[in-house]
Amino acid sequence: MTIRARRKSSAMRLIEDITGGPLTLGGMIEAIRLGEEMSQAEFARQLRLSRSHLCDIEKGRKTVSPERAAKFAKILGYSEAQFVRFALQDQVRQAGLKYRVSVDAA
Repeated sequence: MTIRARRKSSAMRLIEDITGGPLTLGGMIEAIRLGEEMSQAEFARQLRLSRSHLCDIEKGRKTVSPERAAKFAKILGYSEAQFVRFALQDQVRQAGLKYRVSVDAA
């Protein structure tokens, strides 16, 4: 894992302009759920969570551990590295640090 300061890509700046803030794991999970046209209750069952816990994750009130992020990625069929990166980035952001996290498989 590498944590380093770097400039945002133009694609990331565009996404953040559209979403009104930095892309988070919760935001990505919400976007996937909405794209699948699933209710929070249905999606929470798929992720083996309560609906209220999923809501807290989507709204950024709760963070997700890297281990749990990898589990969610596996369940949903997405990149584990991306989900882990977003989970770690959320924790770094929550700590008030201005770094970008990148994750490389060992």
